[in-house]
Amino acid sequence: MDLRFGEKEEELRKEIREFVKKELPPDWFGLMLEEEMFYSSTICKKLAEKGWLTMSWPKEYGGKDASIWEQVVYDEEVAYWGIPGSMMGVSGTAWNGPSLLVLGNEEQKKKYLPLISSGEPDGVWCTLYSEPNAGSDFASIQTRATREGDEYVINGQKIWTSAAHVARWGWLAARTDPNAPKKHQGISLFIVDMKSSGITIRPLLNIGGEHIFNEVFFDNVRIPVSNLVGEENKGWYELMTSLAEERGAAGKFVMGIKRILDELINYAKEEKKDNKPLAKDPLIRQKLANIAIEIEIAKLLNYRLAWEIDNNILSPNTASEVKLITDEMMEHTAITGMQMLGPYSQLKQDSKWTKLRGSVESLYLMFLGLRNAMGTDEVQKNIMAQFGLGLPRGY
Repeated sequence: MDLRFGEKEEELRKEIREFVKKELPPDWFGLMLEEEMFYSSTICKKLAEKGWLTMSWPKEYGGKDASIWEQVVYDEEVAYWGIPGSMMGVSGTAWNGPSLLVLGNEEQKKKYLPLISSGEPDGVWCTLYSEPNAGSDFASIQTRATREGDEYVINGQKIWTSAAHVARWGWLAARTDPNAPKKHQGISLFIVDMKSSGITIRPLLNIGGEHIFNEVFFDNVRIPVSNLVGEENKGWYELMTSLAEERGAAGKFVMGIKRILDELINYAKEEKKDNKPLAKDPLIRQKLANIAIEIEIAKLLNYRLAWEIDNNILSPNTASEVKLITDEMMEHTAITGMQMLGPYSQLKQDSKWTKLRGSVESLYLMFLGLRNAMGTDEVQKNIMAQFGLGLPRGY
């Protein structure tokens, strides 16, 4: 198998790197922090103007009809250089939009997809899944959507909703049949205007003190029936498509970790301990080598997922494999970086003493939450066992 990219893909890679040199500060790292919002809103529009933001989507919905492999190159470069605009409402470009392409009707696709592709604030989405008592046990969600004539009335609470405070649209899972014989059979998917009356958004600061997450309350929020995605009470099965898209999107972090690894390698070459470069320490060399191997494995799994998508195959187990190894790779990189930098690893970007522009400290605080996002390790392993290995369910 030849895993080399073609001339077209490599030209795109060069063009993106020139864009980085022109549009971003020379010491830019990109860590998905609040401070990036300024760059996100401005760079996002420039990415959209170049047709990169949703390049693999059909032209009629604001895309560029690019190949999946051009999309892979774009995702790799975005992650490595930390291009901030691509993260502006990432759920819209990475999984809500792609899910809508598969599950939405023509009216929904024509209305919402061009908004995402535009890079404008009205194209920013959030994903409304988790609830205080329904995380990994997703089928236990209690947020209700009750039909009244030509509207659904939404009541309930969502939690850990990334970007809800800047999103215009929400991708909502709610219970439409509380009397369904099995709890997963009474769930439906909806599109919600986040400016609707009755929605309250409260910030949840993460462990690093940054505002990324939110809790969202719905108090008699009315949405039109036309905002139902797919069939009523069939949301669980449709969610399998959306969650596979979301978990597969975890692979977009791989090259971001590769950037931190490269920085750690350079640091190990320059920093000395007992008059010897850290790179001479066999234990450090081994840990960095192990991370490099994990990155290559994650890249290959990501390429396999891209190949499956290109061939109209969407295997839940492949997406879960990408998610699981990416999570483990992030953790190993963060811990190794903390050990190498010592006390310096605890300093944020704004300290004059910080090393590697605070990337290690940020990654260490972020991976704790990211490991649980989109489903815990145990959830991913169960999916891999059931769909990948054909093992029976244990419950």
